[in-house]
Amino acid sequence: MSETEAVRRRLDRRTVLKVAGAGGAALMFSSMPGAAPAAAAKRRAYVLVIDGCRPDEIGGGRMPTVKALRDRGLWYPRARSLPVFETLPNHVMMMTGVKPDRSGVPANEIYDRSLRAVRKMDRPSDVRVATLIEQVNRSGRTTGTVLSKEYLYGVFSARATHRWEPFPVVPISGHAPDAFTMDAATAMVKQFDPHFMFVNLGSVDRMGHMDLTGTTLRAARTSALGRVDNEIKKFVDLLKATGRWQHSLIVVLADHSMDWSTPDKVVSLAPLYDADPMLAGRYVIADNGGADLVYWTGSASEKTAAIATMRRLAMSHDGVLAAHDRAATSWLRLGARGGDVVVFCKAGWRFSDPGLLDNPIPGNHGHPATRPIPFFLSGGHPRVDHGVRTAWASTIDVAPTVGAFFGIAAPRTGWEGRSRL
Repeated sequence: MSETEAVRRRLDRRTVLKVAGAGGAALMFSSMPGAAPAAAAKRRAYVLVIDGCRPDEIGGGRMPTVKALRDRGLWYPRARSLPVFETLPNHVMMMTGVKPDRSGVPANEIYDRSLRAVRKMDRPSDVRVATLIEQVNRSGRTTGTVLSKEYLYGVFSARATHRWEPFPVVPISGHAPDAFTMDAATAMVKQFDPHFMFVNLGSVDRMGHMDLTGTTLRAARTSALGRVDNEIKKFVDLLKATGRWQHSLIVVLADHSMDWSTPDKVVSLAPLYDADPMLAGRYVIADNGGADLVYWTGSASEKTAAIATMRRLAMSHDGVLAAHDRAATSWLRLGARGGDVVVFCKAGWRFSDPGLLDNPIPGNHGHPATRPIPFFLSGGHPRVDHGVRTAWASTIDVAPTVGAFFGIAAPRTGWEGRSRL
């Protein structure tokens, strides 16, 4: 039985409930068999991820609700996503509190040596440690996931007590628009009232990938920011109207920010490697937008020389910022699945491999230019402090922050982040 089939069978045993959304459309939730309503304890925590949002986009009247939550809450203006790639690893770190070499997920796409193919990380087994969701469940509380992207829904699998499957999904982008996502989030609060909810809002990120320096598409990005702000306002209004606000912690952050490249600012390593007698036909590239993961598939005896050649050729391209020997670069913390050479592009550039036309979208992330993120705590619970903190904060701090709020001890393996309460 394949892993996908096994997950489907587990879900088939879950209770499926159809709830009418605010727009009249049916919302489908699945719940664990025998899941009880939330306990009487009033404390609630909500993690809202505005996928792909830049910290400088909160302000200027574009996101008044989010700005007010930030300004009245506990703000970490030096927050960063960790130097890994794309959206999935940072979401996993939010829910595990550990870095990719321990959680198992190094990038959105990897070369799977067992399959001899590049594949997207979207399987439940790709996360190899316990998540915060499971830890909250084990504490006797209930959990919910409302994840707008199909592969996030896949990788977090049936871990939550209550789960929404993204629908409707925009073709190609593979995400549900924010209006439907937040409609599901508010319906989940009303119907199930989970103690902890993890919500991903994907429209700003998807619109960011299309954005150019032109007026029309930049206006579309601004519009997406305004729409997600309005959706968050509805969610906050619900918490306040139902008396939940004064018992709640809300963590608002992004998984990464966004950079843009013009059509001529493209890095493609494959032509350079194909022209080299040692490398030709004996490497694979997993393209992660702002980073390439390069894998040597030739003989082990030539690997050291091949890695040196890969790095040298990569650095010969004007758009390359750095080319790291993954095994010799401890701070990357990627593990064996994270390639043999990790290549970052410069700001204003993007990778497109194996060909120049394989990644035509100008919006890009995963390289150092897109590390700054918004990160702040809000809510009406007395444990939520107010002000500005100069300490560094990161996506890896979400799990210990929510864990501390609920009084949940770190797992045996420990958290690598720290509570920001």
